Amino acid sequence: MTLHDLYARLTPYEIAFQDRAALEALIVEIAEEAEGRGADPSSPQAFITMGSVGAFVRELQGPDAPPEAIHQYGALVFQAVHFTAADCPLYLLGIHAARYLVDGVPDGDPVPPTPAGYLQLPQHLFWTVGGEADPAESIDGMFWMMSGAGLLHVLLVTGLRPDRPGFGTISVPEAPVEEAGKWLDTEARESAPDFSSELPGSELDGLYAVEARALLRVRLGGTRCARVRRRTCSVRRCTFSLCPLPRPSDAAWLESRRRPRPRARPRRSTC
Repeated sequence: MTLHDLYARLTPYEIAFQDRAALEALIVEIAEEAEGRGADPSSPQAFITMGSVGAFVRELQGPDAPPEAIHQYGALVFQAVHFTAADCPLYLLGIHAARYLVDGVPDGDPVPPTPAGYLQLPQHLFWTVGGEADPAESIDGMFWMMSGAGLLHVLLVTGLRPDRPGFGTISVPEAPVEEAGKWLDTEARESAPDFSSELPGSELDGLYAVEARALLRVRLGGTRCARVRRRTCSVRRCTFSLCPLPRPSDAAWLESRRRPRPRARPRRSTC
């Protein structure tokens, strides 16, 4: 398993929405419909009820999708529309920066750098917690969108693999952005340390696991994925002004990960 953060990989946006002009046309239709109805398109609940969105989603999901899938596909289209409207800001999180964020609690209140975007994680570093019915999947990254009501909407993307079409999505419950600072000190798991992984070999590579449920496999792209031409996209790399962190192969660092230790509050950094 190869961990890397050398370049931005093919994104789920590029796989699922190869016709950007269609998305831009949808944005115009949504704006006109929202004005006529007095609706807020930054609200997922209002967004999914729009006629233009419903037609777009039905075409995207295909005739064999179950009726309830419109909400899961709608969540993907919701993020894609706002990602497009924000001019497709793509951020690449480095391995060292990711480990710093897992091990420490940065000072200050986290603020999204743009109203919407996609954060691509280091390849194969973060995984979902698998079970008998749902095997663990590598988390490619996350879309985020900040609504007019100040709520943060996040959609995780998992299971991007060259040997099968599509990818998985997991919707994260919405939360007020103004309360984001409180999340940094929250212990999310009761049964195990946050981000701890039981995947075979996870200690050797320093892998992390995230508990997530309600995964939907979005079957899009198929064999076309390998032939997608890369769009010109501005990639922002998330870096931190810190002393160099040890590499995952460093035996001393890996041993420290195996031993319980108190959390330190690192110096403030910016991304």
